[in-house]
Amino acid sequence: MVIALISLGCPKNQVDADVMCHALLERGHITTADLSEADAIIVNTCGFIESAKQEAIDSILEACSYKEQKPELKVVVTGCLAQRYQHEIVKEIPEVDAVVGLGSNAAICSILERLTGTQPVESYGAKESLPLGGKRVISTPRHYAYLKIAEGCNNRCHYCAIPLIRGPLRSRTIPDIVAEARFLAGEGVKELIVVAQDITAFGADRGRVEIAELLDALNAVEGIEWIRLLYAYPERITDAFIAAMTRNEKVLHYLDVPIQHINSEMLRAMNRRGDRETVLDALTRLRAAMPDITLRTTLITGYPGETQAQFEELCEFVKDYAFDRLGCFAYSEEEGTVAAGLPQLPQELREQRAEAVMNIQANVMARRQEEKVGRTVQVICDGYDDENDLYICRTRADAPDIDAECCVRSETPLEPGAFYRVTIEESDVYDLYGALAES
Repeated sequence: MVIALISLGCPKNQVDADVMCHALLERGHITTADLSEADAIIVNTCGFIESAKQEAIDSILEACSYKEQKPELKVVVTGCLAQRYQHEIVKEIPEVDAVVGLGSNAAICSILERLTGTQPVESYGAKESLPLGGKRVISTPRHYAYLKIAEGCNNRCHYCAIPLIRGPLRSRTIPDIVAEARFLAGEGVKELIVVAQDITAFGADRGRVEIAELLDALNAVEGIEWIRLLYAYPERITDAFIAAMTRNEKVLHYLDVPIQHINSEMLRAMNRRGDRETVLDALTRLRAAMPDITLRTTLITGYPGETQAQFEELCEFVKDYAFDRLGCFAYSEEEGTVAAGLPQLPQELREQRAEAVMNIQANVMARRQEEKVGRTVQVICDGYDDENDLYICRTRADAPDIDAECCVRSETPLEPGAFYRVTIEESDVYDLYGALAES
């Protein structure tokens, strides 16, 4: 079959799609990016927050629309939305031919082969049956790849549906992860982006946190030059973890630390494991050990019970602490979570508060970016923008898709995946502009 695979949501979900895609290719199917050419369209959905759910539904409906010209087309829904809403999808969108829960990802080939009748196929294996690893394709540009080290989460934050969707924490073994890292390096990957719901909990399900040992092992993989870490919870940022970041030269001084709020009462209400002092202590120790570290965070505004005073405390913190990178989201009420059963603040107020935080951060970010003008920095080239005649690169401080770009002028062609020295000449709120540095 000719198969189009659309993957939505987070990098962890993309890795799941990469594993499914490899299985399909191994079975003899071929893939296409053109939905009109497909015999089957697989929509690998996200179901984390309301906006992600709406994007998933829109993508499913778009896929089904191709049945008007091609009635024999099969539409398969996988991923978090399929796991979370199961029978509701077939009921609400009868054009769907199959709904595949996360625990049935490994059966995707046999499920496609069963799509011969008019009745939809539904398959929901146990969450714990979702493969932690496995052979995969690389759907990102060849020079960087996401490396998922664990599945699920035990944190049970009151606003979060991830444990309901993906189950408890299940860590991969270090040898298994290292084997995948070596495979990726052999395929030309230069930058590993290590992801999990909480990388600082890696190994805790086996009785001992092993993230420091994992970083030591990944640092020894030949061919990998950058190792970037996403999602470290402040209460688990130990001195041993920081020491592993500093002693391993390939580990970038970059860390995404999702703190969600700074007011201690709000953090307790969210069932976070620490308070304001816990957050400040972790951030202080990180900056003391690595003065050049880039710190990224995410925040939530409008959580049930958030007072004006608590919101103002958050705004002052954003202004004073000056995170290098920050995203703020209006609280999303998710079925099945503890927070969903609480009295809710008006949606408009949640969104107004999120916008206010982002306006503060825009000023912080502009100042941070302006400080880099005149410096010469190392970048990795992601590609070429022929419309503006600029090469699109990233510094050590920037993860793909979520952070800034460094737009580079160069008469000498730059190769995607290669590293260069660039002198920063200008900046705006988010991006940097420069020229190739003289040798």
